[in-house]
Amino acid sequence: MAEFGIPVGEVTVTDGGVATALEARGHDLSDALWSARLLVDAPDEIRAVHTAFFRAGAVIATTASYQASFEGFAARGIDREQTARLLRRSVALARTARDEIDDGRERWIAASIGPYGAALADGSEYRGRYGLSLAELKRWHLPRLEVLADAGADVLALETIPDIDEAEALAGLLDGSGVPAWLSYTIDGDRTRAGQPLRDAFAIAGAVPEIVAVGVNCCAPDDVAAAIAQARDVTGKPVIVYPNSGEKWDAGQRCWTGEARFPAGLAEEWAGLGAAIVGGCCRVLPADIERLAAVVAAGRRQTPRSAQ
Repeated sequence: MAEFGIPVGEVTVTDGGVATALEARGHDLSDALWSARLLVDAPDEIRAVHTAFFRAGAVIATTASYQASFEGFAARGIDREQTARLLRRSVALARTARDEIDDGRERWIAASIGPYGAALADGSEYRGRYGLSLAELKRWHLPRLEVLADAGADVLALETIPDIDEAEALAGLLDGSGVPAWLSYTIDGDRTRAGQPLRDAFAIAGAVPEIVAVGVNCCAPDDVAAAIAQARDVTGKPVIVYPNSGEKWDAGQRCWTGEARFPAGLAEEWAGLGAAIVGGCCRVLPADIERLAAVVAAGRRQTPRSAQ
């Protein structure tokens, strides 16, 4: 795995919702594999989305492996060897997109590792509390983590984690591995989706050197500011934030509800509070990231280097 560096004193822009961008290109992602299905059916479409986010100003591409799992692909008749190839393909597609833009700018690939609940495809990633032991969660996550850690990404994105237990399992797998990762919780207010205090959740990352950034994603934009302060205070590590558009997922109806409210100007507030990496998650398109990246770039131009 390549070395992942977070520039000191600068704000890095990550991408938005890969699945949302794929849906905007006309793909039906309503089945249990979600965007991971296109690793089989339309890999070039995934590459095109990564390219679109890079051209919009993102310098981190998050792979289409969030919902990919050995169990999920097995249900489609895909064996473990083929699944491992598809996981590696998710990284290769992002690398190909990066290589298409030869402008000398450094860009990164984050291999997405979603929660156990995502593979259940029933909205469990917004609840946590799966009823599995720490050992069972480790056994489930380990095979996918090993493949993606060896696939050539720059960092693992342990994202949309709803539960302290799952964070402990992932942190335990990483501790001593030398594999860099960020740990990002999905939250509701000042608590994880499972209802645990966010300060306790962030504390898990503090003692694991492989966790190079900590933060929140797949949450309401309004919940981000307070989370930044807690993450910095508890861990002292760089903070990453990439919320949803403001709409909410209805797991029963399998649709998004509510009004989108993802003003790009929030990036300036998040950066001012100490966020090192900013971006978007579900329902955030390349056009949204382009506006966010412009805000970040404007702030960079206005801040003297001596003050960074």
